[in-house]
This record gives sequence, structure tokens and C-alpha cells, in this order.
Amino acid sequence: MLRTRVIPCLDVANGRVVKGTRFVDLVDEGDPPELAERYAREGADELVFLDISAAPEGRATLLEVVERTARRAFIPLTVGGGARTVDEMRDVLRAGADKVSLNTAAIAEPELVTACARRFGSQAVVVAIDALATGGHGWEVVVKGGRERTGLDAVAWARQVAAMGAGELLVTSIDRDGTQSGYDTRLLRAISDAVTVPVIASGGAAGPDDFVAAVVDGGADAVLAASIFHRRQHAIADVKAAMAAAGLSVRAVAA
Repeated sequence: MLRTRVIPCLDVANGRVVKGTRFVDLVDEGDPPELAERYAREGADELVFLDISAAPEGRATLLEVVERTARRAFIPLTVGGGARTVDEMRDVLRAGADKVSLNTAAIAEPELVTACARRFGSQAVVVAIDALATGGHGWEVVVKGGRERTGLDAVAWARQVAAMGAGELLVTSIDRDGTQSGYDTRLLRAISDAVTVPVIASGGAAGPDDFVAAVVDGGADAVLAASIFHRRQHAIADVKAAMAAAGLSVRAVAA
């Protein structure tokens, strides 16, 4: 049985970790390298570093910050935000990332997913899907930090990018992001049932039980959170203990 991964997320703007609600009202949460080192020490399985202002500002990833972060945490690092070409993905990997997350760039040029997978392998390509609930029972993909609608159905887009070579999907509920109201397990289940690649749950975690629900009810392969870890509301060890108690396989946290 594959172990379920617990992944702290570093949303980075202007070189600092920030966190808000539904991608707005951002509050400073600290220095990316310092938080990365702390989470690696506390038992995180991986880290996700999202340069959330890169796409809205139309610039490349802050490679210097990525480099400093990668040097402080010896666990897999996914970096998203600002990579719009195969060469820019190469630069992010050279800066220390193990995987690169594509979001706005993949919407603009879906063939980029295939090109990056062919160059670096599907295991290095993550497609981030920021989904907003529609009036019915579906979800629409949004980009640029949730500021711009695309008209794309989130489940159909998930199928498309998985078929094009994405090795993993990072699925964020914009409606739940930063609200601590629990993951959108319906969204997660709809996407996890539609694809064969791993799905990372994001958006809305409030406590250990939410992580369990994302896997048991939502079918997620990994669970990601930010504010509850940044603010020490819950420890990674507590989350893993709850998951283990629910019968899920997790990597033990060293004492």
C-alpha cells in the first residue's frame, strides 16, 4: 500500500510565505527556507512552494528563494508559479525543485504539459487545478490566483492533463481555501475517480479529521495544508496519528 503523504504548502509572495482566505487578505507567515526546514524536521513528506504572485505579475519564478528553500529541506519539493516554458521548468528544477507545478501556463498552452513530461518525465510534472464551484453540481477552473475564470470544467480538465502527461494533480477548492471548513470531498472524489494519477487535496483543512476525510471520502493520495501548520494549530505528527488510527498508511514521524 502506498503511503499517504502530508504536505505543508508555502504560498510565497515577494519572497515571504503568506496566507489568506480564497487567495486574498494575505498575512505574512514567515521566511520560506526557515519554514521548510521546520516542516522537514517535523515529519513532512514533501513540500509545495507556490509563487502565487508570479502569474498575476507575468514574471518568472523567484529562483533565488527556491534555491535557499531547497538547501534547507531534504525532502521532495514541488515548485509552482511562473514556469511558462520547458526551459523555465528546467531552470526551476536546477534551482532545487524535484517537481514543477503548472497552472495558468497549462491553460494557456496545454501542449506544455506534454512537452515538459517528454523532457523531464511525468513524475516531475504536476498540474495545479484551482476549482470554483458552479451553481450546479460542477466546478470551473480558475487561474491567476483565482482572479480569472476559464470556462473549463475541472473534472474534464483533470482528465485532459492526465492524458497529456501530468504525473500528479494538485486540486484546490477556491471556495474552501483558507476557510478551515474542510476539504471539498465531492470535488476530490469526482477528480480522483476520473484519473489514474495521484491527486493532492488542497483547500480548507481545519484539523486531523479533515485530512482523513480527504483520503477516505475524497480518494486523495496526498493532503496539503498551510495555515493550520504555519500557525501551529495542529502538528504534522497529530495529523499522521489520526490518519494511522483510521487505517491509512503514513510515514512515521521520528521522535
